[in-house]
Amino acid sequence: MNVVACIACGQVLQPSGVEKVSRVIHQLEGKRRERVRVGTIAPSSEGNVTGVVTLRRCAVAALMAVGLIATGCTNSYYKAMKTFGKEKRDILVSRVKDSKKDQQQAKEQIKTTMESFQELTGFQGGSLEKNYKKLNGEYEKAADSAQKLHNRIDSIDEVSSDLFKEWQKEIDGMENKKLKQQSVGMLRQARLNEAGYVKTMRQTEARMTPVITAFHDQVTFLKHNLNARAIGSLKGTSAKMSTDVDVLMISIDSSMAQADTLINSLNAEQ
Repeated sequence: MNVVACIACGQVLQPSGVEKVSRVIHQLEGKRRERVRVGTIAPSSEGNVTGVVTLRRCAVAALMAVGLIATGCTNSYYKAMKTFGKEKRDILVSRVKDSKKDQQQAKEQIKTTMESFQELTGFQGGSLEKNYKKLNGEYEKAADSAQKLHNRIDSIDEVSSDLFKEWQKEIDGMENKKLKQQSVGMLRQARLNEAGYVKTMRQTEARMTPVITAFHDQVTFLKHNLNARAIGSLKGTSAKMSTDVDVLMISIDSSMAQADTLINSLNAEQ
């Protein structure tokens, strides 16, 4: 198996990081082909050699960036991302946008899991095993979505903290008092917006955790007692869980709306 390591610290990049690189390379190749199609760049007469070389250079930069963030080399990761013209602010905006997508996916998956649970507790005949396997599969996807969202929140907190430190350092080096004051005001507002968004996401996560835990417990119980009597005993639980899921859906919608507010404020301050 090929091993990929961070050039800065030598730590090994996990397979998931390599998969991310593959996706980046695929995206870059798609963009290059599109530019050729619309005439922005011309295909090389030597089998697109120029395009391939450029793509490989971009791929190396992408590999470095993913490897660095996967191994915790944050500062080197930021430097690598600059090869794409991406500053900390750009990274933060990108992660907030991704967090909105993560929340939408989690929302849809939890709703689907709840529907599968309701179908099973309202069982009217057919294959119990088939319905259970469907529920278990949906639960596992929901649990993965919740973990993905948790990781995304942490990544937003990390890059925003680094961005604000850099921003403050740059302000400290300014001589023009009027411009310095304006920058201080923008930094203060950005901090408030980011803190508000992260707080909202943490609240959403706090509401999501007991729902995922409840799904886990019900699925485990059914695994041990897959019969009509056991299923019937969970009907009351289904009603309560449905209420908890409804509250969670509202919280996710609120959090996604706040994501737009943060993105707009960051873009406006560029």
